[in-house]
Amino acid sequence: MRIINRIISLLAAMAVAAGCIENDIPYPVVECLIESIEAEGLAGSAAIDYTSRRVVLPLLETTDIRNVGITDVTLTEGAEPSMELIGRHDLRNPLYVTLSLYQSYQWSIEASQSIERYFTVEGQVGATEWNVADRTAKVLVGFDDLTDVNITSLKLGPAGITHMSCTDVADFNDSNLYLLRDFTSPRRIDVTFHDRTETWYLTVEHTDLKVSFTRADGWARMAWFYGEGLSGTDLGFRYRTAGSDEWIVVPSSDVTIDGGSFSACVRGLEPQTAYEAVAYSDNDESAVVSFTTEPVLPLPNGGFEEWSQPGSIIYPYLSEQTAFWDTGNKGSATVNETVTESSTDIRPGSAGRYSAALTSKFANFMGVGKFAAGNIFVGTYAETVGTNGKVNFGRPFTSHPVALSGWLKFENGTIDRIGEQPHGMNLTSADYDEGSIYIALGTWSAAEYGGTAESPVQVYTKEKSTLFDKNGKDVLGYGELMLTEKVGEWMHFRIEIEWRDTHTAPTHLVIVCSSSRWGDYFTGSTKNRMWLDDLELEWE
Repeated sequence: MRIINRIISLLAAMAVAAGCIENDIPYPVVECLIESIEAEGLAGSAAIDYTSRRVVLPLLETTDIRNVGITDVTLTEGAEPSMELIGRHDLRNPLYVTLSLYQSYQWSIEASQSIERYFTVEGQVGATEWNVADRTAKVLVGFDDLTDVNITSLKLGPAGITHMSCTDVADFNDSNLYLLRDFTSPRRIDVTFHDRTETWYLTVEHTDLKVSFTRADGWARMAWFYGEGLSGTDLGFRYRTAGSDEWIVVPSSDVTIDGGSFSACVRGLEPQTAYEAVAYSDNDESAVVSFTTEPVLPLPNGGFEEWSQPGSIIYPYLSEQTAFWDTGNKGSATVNETVTESSTDIRPGSAGRYSAALTSKFANFMGVGKFAAGNIFVGTYAETVGTNGKVNFGRPFTSHPVALSGWLKFENGTIDRIGEQPHGMNLTSADYDEGSIYIALGTWSAAEYGGTAESPVQVYTKEKSTLFDKNGKDVLGYGELMLTEKVGEWMHFRIEIEWRDTHTAPTHLVIVCSSSRWGDYFTGSTKNRMWLDDLELEWE
């Protein structure tokens, strides 16, 4: 009887449970991507940013941005767009499209287009002042008679398809510029292309200023000079250490001249030193400009001599208070693995005892695990969430290095672990894994990027939208090295930093080294290993 009662109770429980069952089985997560896109009149390949789900089409200046023909689009298999993409679109504003499969993802398709414009005259002082929104251009000249101005160049629309006219100057066009000479008042120019007409106003004004020094950007051992003067004259710069009587002339071969504007890069300066400089146009000189060069900042523990192991985890520093670098060891320790450690295999001639050894592994504990790349980075490991890690990249840094150099060895193999596919790629076990090193300097803030004031750029491997974006708006300088083949002996490397802004001072430095390039996607080879030694920043 007790057995029967148990069976009845069990059946009742099953019936109650069945009554509570809902169809809440989750759908697989498949991110819908624009994998490729082609259009008429492009100046290059489309730029696809998978993190921000943004496509930018670079248009030739002759392409009609109001009527861009998209000819081919490749989407994630099965994804359905909310609108027809192939066809003609007005891309003066972004085109927004939602791609749907199991989930929905909004993408934007935008166009970038630059039209080269110029307006120069004889005797011009400085660069032409442009206001594209108001369609005005103004030049300054060093003479008083504005009734006899000689235009030396004029282009206000796309090359080859633009017609210019002036209502009160008959037969004026781009081959008869000499017909337009009187600039006692602004001159109206009608510019027609793509069957549309824009109205521009050209102004010429007199100035007593013959030459000006517009800006000096002092780096640690270099400086960038910018000036404006009278076109057609001898334009250049002189500089000296503050307090010195001797001026140094910048060689004319180092001066770049564009009409009445000119610039130069001066090398061989001393860090943290006050300098004075002037710009000149023939015998005229600007006011003296003062600037101070930046300090040469060290790369702490760049030789990887400082390690500690207070418990089971190995750290690339002696204490958290002095930490500059960190690794993913805290994350891999959850499955009893270490992906980065010190090594006594050092580069030839090193004064140190250790290098950093980065080893890619499949970290597995009791049947649960993921592929982990050996890594070392400037910043700090924040936390482990499940099998995903959060790291905060960056340390405070306010100078302008020109390169990252050091020594490395590298071993790689074919991919034997595929967790996720990097955006736009289809890696297989026939592909070789790669190693990577990159350096970035920028003006990131913790409020925007989720990290801390010390290390502002947070990357959470579960959220691919947080992965580091080398083209991000706050990146001032960037350089990278991708390793595709074995480097069996210690090799010296140098990564030049491409600076996109010579004037703005960075706030933070990021360096990331990985034995597996696609480690953020838990994809790579367990045969990959990288050794690093004696990293340093270069300043000239």
